This record gives sequence, structure tokens and C-alpha cells, in this order.
Amino acid sequence: MTEPAPLFDRDALIRQRARAQRLGAALFLHQEAAFEIKEKLIDVNRSFTSPAVVTGFPLFWREGFPDASIVSDDETLGLEVGAHDLVIHAMALHWANDPVGQLIQCRRALKPDGLLVVAMLGGQTLNEMRAALSEAEVAISGGLSPRVSPMIEIRDAGALLQRAGFALPVADGSHRTVSYASPIALLKDLRAMGEANALASRRKNIPPKHLFVEFERIYTKAFPAEDDRVVATFEMIFLTGWAPDESQPQPLRPGSAKTRLADFLNTAELGEDAKPVKDEEGRKR
Repeated sequence: MTEPAPLFDRDALIRQRARAQRLGAALFLHQEAAFEIKEKLIDVNRSFTSPAVVTGFPLFWREGFPDASIVSDDETLGLEVGAHDLVIHAMALHWANDPVGQLIQCRRALKPDGLLVVAMLGGQTLNEMRAALSEAEVAISGGLSPRVSPMIEIRDAGALLQRAGFALPVADGSHRTVSYASPIALLKDLRAMGEANALASRRKNIPPKHLFVEFERIYTKAFPAEDDRVVATFEMIFLTGWAPDESQPQPLRPGSAKTRLADFLNTAELGEDAKPVKDEEGRKR
């Protein structure tokens, strides 16, 4: 059985990140993610003594979590098995060729009842750019080429944690609407984020200039903001899950309840042959 072709070109992604950091990376989404993660950790109300952060931008995350081990988001993570009580997968899972494999490695790195927190971009990210680029390319060339990465929908994100063996999985998300001076300014900002096209199947040749002229025209008309700017959507998805442990709440076995639902509701329990009874006011119950 042959291995499936990778979705992303890791070498290209690493080059893009290095260029972004060299030129002063635009990391406002990472700042948003770090803030939200710290808020979630406050709500957990637990002290973590051996945290680790998986990221493609180590300088930023080391500053935000100085006591954590910082690990690159390589296909094989440099995490020691059972060594951490907290693992943060920071704004990188949407670039993983095997996201479930990444989560499994994080679970194995956790101690029993250790916490995983994931911050990633979701499927509604850059929906405006996808639509405008697709329309422009169809108009110019009559077809489509892969230019924007596919991303997971939040309704499917929690299932990743379950497949990876996490207990008590939770997925939530939010949208950030950002305005730009122009669609081309958005493309430049994506390069500064290290979030430009790194699909393995992307076209390597330089696209025709008039493609982006048409793209800018369509985008500006379809997605305007105030002051002659345009809008762009970024969906942030956050996942939390726990490494299984016997101390965690466990679901009861079917039929093991000690109190009848009818008693709890203070009502009569009807069998197949039972008839409704009437209360003192003559109402059926």
C-alpha cells in the first residue's frame, strides 16, 4: 500500500516562516491565540509544572511561555513520552499533513490527566479570498488551481481529539474580521505571517499578472469595508482535551441508574398498557 501524497510542502512552509521572521513577522493572530490560551488556562485553575509548546514560531511563543519546552511542529514531534502535564499546539495544526498523528504524539507526551490545548485556523478563514481568486482564475484561464489551503471545519475538529484518544474533548471558535487597504495588501500580510500558499500541488510557475488585477477588482467590489478598504475573515479554532486518567468523570453504564426519571420529574411512569391519569384539576399527566 502506497503512502498518500502529502498535502503540504514542508520545505516551502519552513522557508516562508523563516522569511517572515527575518523580515519581522506579522503575528497578530498568534497574539490573539496566546491571549485566548492563557484565558483558558486560568479557567482550568490548575498549576502546570512541565508545559511544552509545539509551534513554527518559537521566538514568539518562548516569550509568552518562558517556562515551556519549545518544540518545532515537524512531522515527528520532539516530545518525550509522558513528560508533560500541558502541551500547547500553537497555530500550526492547520499545516499538518497528518493532524491526527500530531495529536496522538501530543497525547503520548502527556502525563495521565495532562491537558492539550490547540489553537489553529479554521475552515472559514479567508473565505473572501477563496471566492475572489476562484472567480478571477475561472475568468482568466477557465479552470482552477490550488492557491488557498483547505482547513478543517469546527464541526469536525472535536472528532480529531476523539480519534487521537483524548478524554473530555471540547472545540470552540471565533471569527476575526480584519480590514486591509487592498486585496494585494492582504496577500503581502499573509506572506509576513508565514501563511502563504505552501500546498504541495501548487503551481510553481509565476501566475499571470492580469490574474491578480482581476482578483483585486472582484475582491474590492464584493467585500468592501469602510474608507475604501476590504475585509478578510480569520476563523480561530481552539481544542482542549485531556490525557485519559481514572480520576476523570466516567459515563455510567446503561441501566445502572439508581433513581427513576419519573420520580425525579414527580410524574407517573406509563407502561405500554397504562392509561394517563388525571390530577386534582382534571388535567391528564
